[in-house]
Amino acid sequence: MKKQASKFAALLMCGAMVLSLAACGDSGKKTEPSPDAAAKQTYTAGTYTAAAPGMKGDVTVEVTVSEDAITDIVVKDHQETYGIGYGLETSPVEVLPMQIVETQSLGVDNITGATITTAAIKTAVASAVTEAGGDAEALKNVPVEKTAEDVTLDADVVIAGAGAAGLAAGIEASRAGAKVVILEKQGVTGGATTRSGGKLLAAGTEWQKKQGYEDTPDQLLEYMKTMAGADQLDEAMVKAFCDNSVENMTWLEDMGVMIYDVEAIHQSLTPWRVHNTTNAAGHHGGGMTDGFGGNITVPMTEEYLKNNGEIFYGTTADTILKDADGAIIGLSGTKADGSKVTVNAKNVIIATGGYASNREMTSRYAASIGDKYATGVPAGNLGDGLKLGEQVNAKIFDAPEIQTVYLNYYSGVGINEEAGLILNGNGERVANEYTYMYHVADAIFKSGTDHGWYIASANETAPTVQYALTLDSTLKASSLEELAGLMGVDAKVLTDQVTRYNELCAKGVDEDFGKPAEKMIPIEGDTYYALSMNPSVTVSFGGLTTDINAQVLDTENNPIPGLYAAGEVAFTGLFGDEYPCCGMAIGGAVYYGRIAGQLAAANK
Repeated sequence: MKKQASKFAALLMCGAMVLSLAACGDSGKKTEPSPDAAAKQTYTAGTYTAAAPGMKGDVTVEVTVSEDAITDIVVKDHQETYGIGYGLETSPVEVLPMQIVETQSLGVDNITGATITTAAIKTAVASAVTEAGGDAEALKNVPVEKTAEDVTLDADVVIAGAGAAGLAAGIEASRAGAKVVILEKQGVTGGATTRSGGKLLAAGTEWQKKQGYEDTPDQLLEYMKTMAGADQLDEAMVKAFCDNSVENMTWLEDMGVMIYDVEAIHQSLTPWRVHNTTNAAGHHGGGMTDGFGGNITVPMTEEYLKNNGEIFYGTTADTILKDADGAIIGLSGTKADGSKVTVNAKNVIIATGGYASNREMTSRYAASIGDKYATGVPAGNLGDGLKLGEQVNAKIFDAPEIQTVYLNYYSGVGINEEAGLILNGNGERVANEYTYMYHVADAIFKSGTDHGWYIASANETAPTVQYALTLDSTLKASSLEELAGLMGVDAKVLTDQVTRYNELCAKGVDEDFGKPAEKMIPIEGDTYYALSMNPSVTVSFGGLTTDINAQVLDTENNPIPGLYAAGEVAFTGLFGDEYPCCGMAIGGAVYYGRIAGQLAAANK
């Protein structure tokens, strides 16, 4: 597979990873080889090497065969995402080779949430089988015996979802001596966190001091209050996170999460507060990257399992159990094969993530975006936790916005701090382009259009824009009037906006939006370019309403006994109209997940 032209292209591909198929490692599932079908295979004994495109490059396998069987499969080389493609006890690199050898079948289940890596391994093995003289198509049709059976068990705490919030809750509860069970929809842990840039937000850390930044929790709180829609914040909840942000990050470090450095929220904003993570292999992100969240979720998963926590994979939590008096007594979920997992427990924690993959919900909560957006979150982020909350009369806040950035899908322009002329869908300038990208997105959103435009000329200095100018998808014309026609905007509006912008560039003062003079580059030359900027959605706001103890509130603002929530399913009060900072979603999920786990364990 060719290396992607932009970092965002890789993010878009993440959405393809989460096709809903049965997960490996499910409790109650048994796989056995089919001797009759496998016996039909004949091979030229030896070891064969083959490769197939994975998430970020080729996945290379080494397949050893005897005259009538596959005897060994080793994944020799890959660049897959840590915590999805590899690194976990249920991820494809770890489990698929063994399953294929045991069953002598290429019909083993795909791993939900890691289907691209799954497909790459299967395809590569099929190529090796063919080279060895075998019939790969026949192996794909070798049946794998599966036993669907219902499971019922007792626990102190049951959690829906094994992302950052669910794992944090499970770790705290299991450390406190509670018996904990997690129902996880996918075949791997981590949820949206694993697909993220693996960043953590904290104020007043040693990492900041090493890089020359003095910061305090109070400063972080004040920054949060500058965001659009700050009136939606629950200040007590945000302050609790800020005050404990250093301890929260230290808690993660103590279980093996490694910090690499601290970077800017945006180059125009100080102090720097975004902490990048790394792992033993030295894989770390920086800037607007994705696929490094496994640096956080893999150590968390290992810690949870080390404390005797249990996970049922491929199980969608769908019913909160109640007794005759309406008291919560557990949670049940459904596997892909239709069998049920029922967990009797006094405490239920909802940590199912957001709803960005549910376009009906995003249309409901963010009408001007509707369903025309890209997203890299798991396909399973469908708002399941909100549906659970509705079963017990939980209070749900319909947030007026959702985390959105407007960017060019083909080049990534819009997320790399490019500072050229950005217009809304009507061709109007609405913001200081050299500011935090979510400020720009909020301005486009509130202007009433569902897309934007990046206008450029050959003198543009940003490398990403220069690359974009070479693409066939980029509109280009010899006049602004012609360009307006291609864009579908009023020619006078566009020419007036560009003329005004150029006047401000000449003055050296942005009288309209306050962009720094050094970032004011005029639009001039023989050719004019327009890059479409369309919405990409990641974190969803609002959701279940909780108090500072992570207890879910009912529609009359009373805590529902035995019901807790944390993470993206319950971001009510932690966000306004804008996403304030990379690392806030993960940091907030971990912090309130921990609170939920601690209190649920104490309520045995």
